[in-house]
Amino acid sequence: MSQESGTVLAAVPPAAVAGVPGPAPRPGRRSRRGLGPYGLLLPAIALLVVAEGYPLVRQVIMSFQEFGRAQQFGAPPEWVGLDNYRALFTDAQMWAVVARSLAFCVVTVALTMLIGTAFALLMLRVGRTPRVLLQVSMLLCWAMPVIAAMTAWQWLFDTRYGLVNWSLNTLGVGDFTRHNWLIEPLSFLLVATVIVVWMSVPFVAFTAYAALTQVPEDALEAGQIDGANAWQRWRFIIYPSIRPALTIVLMLQIVWDLRVFAQIHYLQGVGGVPSETHLLGTYIYTLGVGQSEYGMASAFALFVLVLTLVLTGHYVRSLLRAEAP
Repeated sequence: MSQESGTVLAAVPPAAVAGVPGPAPRPGRRSRRGLGPYGLLLPAIALLVVAEGYPLVRQVIMSFQEFGRAQQFGAPPEWVGLDNYRALFTDAQMWAVVARSLAFCVVTVALTMLIGTAFALLMLRVGRTPRVLLQVSMLLCWAMPVIAAMTAWQWLFDTRYGLVNWSLNTLGVGDFTRHNWLIEPLSFLLVATVIVVWMSVPFVAFTAYAALTQVPEDALEAGQIDGANAWQRWRFIIYPSIRPALTIVLMLQIVWDLRVFAQIHYLQGVGGVPSETHLLGTYIYTLGVGQSEYGMASAFALFVLVLTLVLTGHYVRSLLRAEAP
């Protein structure tokens, strides 16, 4: 026998040479290994159950009760069954708020996604210095506290000293002297749309830019060699690569813009008409804190939760299908 064959046989276990199967794996080793990741998730799941489960259960119970100002001072709540839901679903103002919120959400989400993706493509095309300046500017907009940002926007749209009115008058667009942008519901929602989009675009832009940097360069070069124009490269190469990231961002934007509160509440406080400009978040706040109808507010909050799940269910299913082996 040669030296090479002896070396090979020495490297093979004796049981394998004799045709005897190797030692069987210990029972339970694979199952323990498979349960390991779930064990690591248990603390986070327990924290979520404690932090979110109790308020949700409490809210469900309150939605079937008459819970007002008297109950806050110790009076026992009265069980009213479906009366809160019946009162809500027969209230024309509630459906007006839902329709207004859905329209506002559609407009703001569409503008945010389009502008954010356009900024991401721009950052991919420009040089290093303009890209850094653009990223720093968007980061400052994104990191600015809501109250500070809303104060700045209030001064921009101020009736007497606002830069927006002055600019429109200077450009000759029309007479905007002492024009109040918040008194009319349509212009109020226009201002709110501008502010919400301005505060949301950086998140979409940074996420889309990070996804764009992962698009394979060889695929883009191959498409360009094959004669694909810019639109075809976007449609067949770039968009399929960044679609998972955009889907997650789109789902988050729908959730955030559907329940927007701080911007609308602030604008209502400085000149808006609440009854004509309520969205879902401010309407729940008014029912609960303003009118002390916590049972009604809880019922409406659960309705908003179901509405959010319905609107985002398609995107969740698409993400699950993409992650399926």
